[in-house]
Amino acid sequence: MMMSGFLRFGVWQNFFRAWKSGYSGNLEGEGFTLGGVYVIGAGRQGVLLEHREKEFGDKVSLLSVLEAAEKINPQAS
Repeated sequence: MMMSGFLRFGVWQNFFRAWKSGYSGNLEGEGFTLGGVYVIGAGRQGVLLEHREKEFGDKVSLLSVLEAAEKINPQAS
């Protein structure tokens, strides 16, 4: 995404939202790597939730993570 990522309106919205809430970050590292969140169930359940960051600052819904975590069936040892 490199420089074109900084030209996107959503990226600037996410930046100002984080800045207004007091997040400053450390500004170290590459800075161009997008992240993600996976909730993986036990055994053969597989991936219960997959969220890939589409632009800088794209956040996963906490409710979605909690709902996926509740679906995990622990295996008997």
